[in-house]
Amino acid sequence: MLGTVLTTAATVAGALAVPGAGLFGHRALRRSGNAALMRIDSPDGIDEQGFVRIGGIEQWVSVRGEDRSNPVVVEVHGGPGATNSPYGIRTRSWERHFTIVRWDMRGAGKTFGRGGPEGQGETTFERLYEDALEVTHHACERLGVARVVLLANSFGTTFGLRLARDHPELYSAYVGTDQNVHDGGRDTGGHRALLERLRAAGRTKDAAVVAAMGPDRRRWTARQRAAYDKLCTASDPLTLDTLKKVVLGSMWLSPLHSLRDLRDFFRGQSFSERITPGTAGFDDWADGTVFEVPFFLFQGDSDVITPTERARAFFDDVEAPVKGFALIEEASHWAALRHPEVFLDLLLTRVLPVITSPAATPAVTLTPAPASSGPGDPA
Repeated sequence: MLGTVLTTAATVAGALAVPGAGLFGHRALRRSGNAALMRIDSPDGIDEQGFVRIGGIEQWVSVRGEDRSNPVVVEVHGGPGATNSPYGIRTRSWERHFTIVRWDMRGAGKTFGRGGPEGQGETTFERLYEDALEVTHHACERLGVARVVLLANSFGTTFGLRLARDHPELYSAYVGTDQNVHDGGRDTGGHRALLERLRAAGRTKDAAVVAAMGPDRRRWTARQRAAYDKLCTASDPLTLDTLKKVVLGSMWLSPLHSLRDLRDFFRGQSFSERITPGTAGFDDWADGTVFEVPFFLFQGDSDVITPTERARAFFDDVEAPVKGFALIEEASHWAALRHPEVFLDLLLTRVLPVITSPAATPAVTLTPAPASSGPGDPA
């Protein structure tokens, strides 16, 4: 799904080998400042980062928050292989209200760097699903809670839907963003929209390539999938801008990531692409639209990678004790990271009252959320 991120990031990674005292000096200064902003000094806070034995291998888990008594959020990141660890400075404000558990999956990020390709063990969708359950149990035991909020983004929502549906005893709510909905190859909207953008831009050769692929992802080769993802991102100005400024900018300035860690991020993302073909035939409607936990989708209003219209269509068919849908304005993919303060407001005003209430409230549909600039924008 994020083949373009890998392609673009690899270009940036290559540039890292070019000497440049000014570039590296600026990076060192910004990383030092970000490290200071990331520091948690509150007496009731928690800042634990390290490797935990999950699924038989050492996997990177971060547990951070200003107050241990706050609700716990367990994240399941996208990609596959695109960890959320580099974005801590952008989501720093979330940790004032929630304890955030971030995990670099098997085959991704610092977990990949720890063991290399030979040390990842079985790398399948089913194995990562079981890992996610183990991480959830670890978070519950470490923080002394019975249930956590499950926050999934992008490819992570493929796991998230199944975790929330199968294990309501572990999750107080499901929150999906950049929601990826599989439909067994029926939907053609995203493919058609890409063709329209390419033709409007006069990119007839690229349009011909996409047309020849057809809309059914189940029939694509790995090379076709990568080409589609690259064109999908590059043809949309908002998505490309977010990739450059938010995704790559955050990686470059992350105080938690050395140059070697960034190299491991890119290599892990490439390694993790082996997971994607096994999910191409998934059908989320057929798997079930009934959830026993509150169900929320907060989606960018212009998402071309995981189309907003498809996410909304799935949401409309969901049955849950409470459900809510919100559009994040002026956002494509990575909506929560482009507008972290808007996303936090949705968590505080829509999710928090539900998970802290002794009784469920009637289902609601949320109004669009206005965009605003959050702190920590990389420059």
